Amino acid sequence: MALSPVILTCQSPDLYRFSGISPKSISHIGSQTRISAYPFQVSAFRSSSLSNHQTPCGLSLLGRSKIGFRQMGCDWIKVSAGNGGGTGGFSGGSSGGGGDSGGGDGEKKWSLISWYLALLENHPVLTKAVTSALLNLVGDLICQLLIDKVPSLDLKRMFLFTFLGLALVGPTLHFWYLYLSKLVTTPGASGAFLRLVIDQFIFAPTFVGVFLSTLLTLEGRPSQVMQKLQQDWFSSVLANWKLWIPFQFLNFLIVPQQFQVLAANFIALIWNVILSYKAHKQVVA
Repeated sequence: MALSPVILTCQSPDLYRFSGISPKSISHIGSQTRISAYPFQVSAFRSSSLSNHQTPCGLSLLGRSKIGFRQMGCDWIKVSAGNGGGTGGFSGGSSGGGGDSGGGDGEKKWSLISWYLALLENHPVLTKAVTSALLNLVGDLICQLLIDKVPSLDLKRMFLFTFLGLALVGPTLHFWYLYLSKLVTTPGASGAFLRLVIDQFIFAPTFVGVFLSTLLTLEGRPSQVMQKLQQDWFSSVLANWKLWIPFQFLNFLIVPQQFQVLAANFIALIWNVILSYKAHKQVVA
């Protein structure tokens, strides 16, 4: 059976040379390099730039040395036969289409996720802070419109709640999870359980109290802080436990440390609605 050439499409802003395969360097994002019809084997697909624990992977030409994808400057590649047939985008999980056009929608979706994960890697604190701010904003908006059912939005309340997501929640959770992963290094379910206990029964009650106190202070009501804590602190912590304990156990167990805040953001939107409601309940004298 005749062997067809192989086309590698490299999606990366880095400029690297395909050593030992082609003397032609990649000059722009999305460039293609055609490899002649040698038997080859793809050993793994993985985004090497998005994890602190990198796994060697690449493409092996039989009878030649292995070339890692990282050497090629690739965050991911698409392999297609060079006979003009249809191919599916790797990230989109689809097949078919003419030439190299297949999987375009999937590639766009993957590119957006890759872009966000790259921001998490390159600017972790800022990215998590902005993400937390947006989640606080949406959470308070939902609380005002659907729970409190206010006749008009309280913009000052929304701004302060959003600001705390940016300045307090995002950065604090980033450094806390980083510290916790170094504090508890036990692998498996026992390590996840230990991190969960420390997170939920030491950090969470303290942080809920700090959040409520800071919010009331920023709203110009520092004299009501103690009354607020006596009234709503424990019920807020209890609501936190009911929502976060099941999720955080799975988060600590299966999610890499650098992605734990990202994973928590999906549940954080629900929590922010609850927290906004608790934080803005009227203090009973």
